[in-house]
Amino acid sequence: MESTEKIPATDMSQHPERTAFKQLSKVANELIIGQERLMERLVMALLCNGHLLVEGAPGLAKTTAIKVLAERIEGDFHRIQFTPDLLPADLTGTEIYRPQEGTFEFQQGPIFHNMILADEVNRAPAKVQSAMLEAMGEHQVTVGRVTYPMSPLFLVMATQNPIEQEGTYPLPEAQLDRFLMHVSIVYPDAKAEQDILELARGQARDELGKKPEPKMLVTQQQVFAAQRQVLDLHMAPALQEYIVQLVLATRDPGKWDEELGHLVSYGASPRATIGLDRCARARAWLDDRDFASPDDIHAVIHEIMRHRVLLSYEAEADGVTVDELVNRLLDLVPVP
Repeated sequence: MESTEKIPATDMSQHPERTAFKQLSKVANELIIGQERLMERLVMALLCNGHLLVEGAPGLAKTTAIKVLAERIEGDFHRIQFTPDLLPADLTGTEIYRPQEGTFEFQQGPIFHNMILADEVNRAPAKVQSAMLEAMGEHQVTVGRVTYPMSPLFLVMATQNPIEQEGTYPLPEAQLDRFLMHVSIVYPDAKAEQDILELARGQARDELGKKPEPKMLVTQQQVFAAQRQVLDLHMAPALQEYIVQLVLATRDPGKWDEELGHLVSYGASPRATIGLDRCARARAWLDDRDFASPDDIHAVIHEIMRHRVLLSYEAEADGVTVDELVNRLLDLVPVP
């Protein structure tokens, strides 16, 4: 991988993957203005071998974000527009009859690409969502009696539009749990909006002049090496116990405060424990640290819990959100 920055040989030999991901993040944030949190979560999902659910209004660069990331990573990218008339075969692929040989040949669908944008995923019917659930959870696709393995590098970023709910199919809890994080994005501020305007004008000028855009490539081997380094990053046993206690607190919040006991119907699953551990490690790794801290856990816990904790009808009637519940539990569960 080529770099314009002069980096000492010792640092490159010790942390070449960190250097590559820092360059990737830098370029991505230059092209996607005002969505630094989304870009960081996308990179973290890649490091944790997980998937991302993004919710935000139209026009907030959700599609552009994963496209910019995918263009700079070795692999292929595909955007799937989810619609009510989509069929599972449109996602997974289908068997094509070859009359010359008298046999059927499987033709892979778009889900077999390395990086997938599932645009407006909640507009597809249950059968399509079920097909994507198997791919996300098992890294495989079953067509008929045959199961086809998928590439080790596989990332799905699914988007939901919170404005229009007409003609949508709410995602089942089992599928929501398959997403590593649920990221909610908002409009950029005035300064970022001005920068977006200037960037869009410059990009339009470059397209008219057919100026080739430089690509920064992170190889798949670097991605896999970085994933191993994240898993090997040190986390103190006390912090691991803290993660477990936070997850258990979502299942029985009344143990910590009686007033919270009626707010939760179902707490977070063990996938929340795994997700908190991995995302905290990934954040520390991206911050050039060799150990995780409580701050890393606090930074990612809302995205981990947001789609996994099911509030009661009373909580919804009172306008309580999962984020508010998590904030309260963070105040109650002692930090090691």
